[in-house]
Amino acid sequence: MRERIFIPFLVALFVFVSLNAETKDYTHYVDPFIGADGGGYVFPGVCMPYGMVKLGPDCNELTENAGWQSGTNVVGFSHTHLNGSGGGCKYGNVLFMASTGDIDLENYSSPYDQAEAQVGMFSIHLSKYDIYVRLSATEHAGFHEYTFPETQKANIFVDLGKFLASIEKQEFVGSEVRILSDTEIEGYTRVRNGWNFSKAYTVYFYAKFDTHAESLGTWKNGKAQAGVRSQSDENTKCGAWFTFNTMEKKTVKVKVGISYMGCNKARENLAEIASWDIEEPHQRSVTAWNEILSQIDVETSAEESKKIFYSSVYRIFMQPVDYSGENPMWSSDEPYYGDYHAIWDTFRATHPFINLFRPTRGGEMVQSLVNIYEHDKFMPDARSSHWSGRTQAGSNCDMLVADAYVKGIKDVDWEQALKAMIKNATVPPGDDERQYGRGGLWDYNRIGYVSTSFERGCSRTFEYSANDYAIATLAKGLGKTEIYQEFIKKASSWENLWNPNIESFGFKGFAWPRNNDGTWLDDPDFTVFSSGSFEHQFYETFSWELSFYVPHDIKRLITKMGGKEQFTKRLDSYFTITFPGKRDELLFYTKMVGLCQISNEPCFLTPSLYAYVGEPYKTARIVRQILATQYSSASDGVPGNDDSGSMGAWYAFHSLGFYPNAGQDVYLISSPVFKRATLTFENGKQMIITSINSSDKNIYIQSCKLNGKQLDRCWLRHSEIVNGGTLEFIMGPEPSTWAINGELPPSMSDSDPF
Repeated sequence: MRERIFIPFLVALFVFVSLNAETKDYTHYVDPFIGADGGGYVFPGVCMPYGMVKLGPDCNELTENAGWQSGTNVVGFSHTHLNGSGGGCKYGNVLFMASTGDIDLENYSSPYDQAEAQVGMFSIHLSKYDIYVRLSATEHAGFHEYTFPETQKANIFVDLGKFLASIEKQEFVGSEVRILSDTEIEGYTRVRNGWNFSKAYTVYFYAKFDTHAESLGTWKNGKAQAGVRSQSDENTKCGAWFTFNTMEKKTVKVKVGISYMGCNKARENLAEIASWDIEEPHQRSVTAWNEILSQIDVETSAEESKKIFYSSVYRIFMQPVDYSGENPMWSSDEPYYGDYHAIWDTFRATHPFINLFRPTRGGEMVQSLVNIYEHDKFMPDARSSHWSGRTQAGSNCDMLVADAYVKGIKDVDWEQALKAMIKNATVPPGDDERQYGRGGLWDYNRIGYVSTSFERGCSRTFEYSANDYAIATLAKGLGKTEIYQEFIKKASSWENLWNPNIESFGFKGFAWPRNNDGTWLDDPDFTVFSSGSFEHQFYETFSWELSFYVPHDIKRLITKMGGKEQFTKRLDSYFTITFPGKRDELLFYTKMVGLCQISNEPCFLTPSLYAYVGEPYKTARIVRQILATQYSSASDGVPGNDDSGSMGAWYAFHSLGFYPNAGQDVYLISSPVFKRATLTFENGKQMIITSINSSDKNIYIQSCKLNGKQLDRCWLRHSEIVNGGTLEFIMGPEPSTWAINGELPPSMSDSDPF
């Protein structure tokens, strides 16, 4: 059993954070409502960094993914949510609500007004009852404050039968409630399924009120039983209510501890909130978030850009959740994280951002994946409610491992990590191919690609190739020569689905489905713009887009596309072609720049690919266009599902002026937005990025200096950033010759190991 090690920040970082916290509250720039509407599904409630409790409002008959939907009735305030989860909704457990008058178990939702959100504090007015609500939270406990009108029947109740809907519909299993006194209550709710078709998970709670109830009761299956203090678990929905007299004392407060281990553990967790002052958890949250946000100090006269930036960074650190000490599946001293939802989304930018600014946490997250592998057959590609699934296309947990390794992250059992990656690549998951592992592996390892006999064949083949490069990367680092040689060869498997005869808009050669007998799919209804979900050959993408996804070997991809000139023209066309058909024929989504769906992750890296042909000014133009047109500070200001901070991470990286090629130690330079950004890392070092003359018009880099020396390439190594120093850009309104003849970013094909 490995001992869990917490590495403290260096004194220099603590001093920096403390000094800045005294003079600057970075949480002031965070608006939790950005992206809560318009399909962003951002969670606007309260939570701590990596916090288990996410306490917030649930609306619209509990059908929205993060609980919130503006303009609809508030059903209540539950303690568990995901952020930006799209169709993969989950949780919405242990729901509290307030009302006045007689208890109505069927129609207690309320219209609202005056909804406000800030870091560590959510407030709203329930207009049906004239009740003002304020919420705050610690890592494992929630704080509710209800201010009632003058009434003899002010009710607060707990509904253990409510939960959020989802595409894999959550199902109620059972619940139990016990009123311990006129100020105390405990119980649990048990639900299964959701995004990953999970076994039942149980959320326990213990709650304590600051005011003695005048009367109380419980219910089961919608039948109220006044004075009855408990309801046992008979696979039925139950709940309880407390009624107060607020003719004199209008405010009633309740603290709620949550646990996955039991009611006693929930009671222990409640101790995180010591007083009855809501400002205690509020200020604790502000302090915790400032420690993260203050690591990046940006200077700009554009307040909206600052607001979007810090709100984006805030969302990056909501998930994965630190469930250490809350693992009902097995006993372990290892770090234990959950709500990797989903790594297919987060490996591209969210986790690289965490690895850059919080590598200790990043290492714990990777070690948690290894620990899950040791106890649960495979590393997960997604995990929630202590259950793995759904795997979307690749086994992209491999990318998280490689990204952490090449960036020098510590305290990971790399030998075990390699074993877990190799299992992904060699052992088919059988009938559980949507739960974990690599579906279609029988084809991939036998004929070199995933054929049309399996769903998502094209997406899987291209992503497995990148995953195999990740395995080769770790194997090489550990001196495993034979393993390295095996997987560096397999990293070219994408070429087996490259059909040189497919033509579109004058370009030849595209990713294309192939049958298991070697013939190409010949279907007149299947075009380069076909897309779909799990049953389709292109998962949440289409051939034009997926054909650019060879992140480990862009040099070889350029050759397959006909050379530098043709590759560049194809990139240009990708960002300018008007989609030839109805926009809704592309399953995901309508916010596009040409064919680029920045609202979905498969295109995240594509704007930066101009670096590989020495035309970085085109990356600057596209990135700035996307930042300016697809993001805003409005409640619908995120272009697509935030996907555990993915959309926020894309914005945050490019605003600083660079973007990661995940699984490698390379960042591709784009166009810095801020006049000055000071990055402070866990090692206590600082990187100061200045952008002289930067503006909405001056988006093109004219020259660049790294630590005072001219930099003539448009990419950086990880060490060049985290070791600190200066990065100075001179910006202008027109493209320049900067870096067009510089050294190109590395590709697998730079040196042939065979």
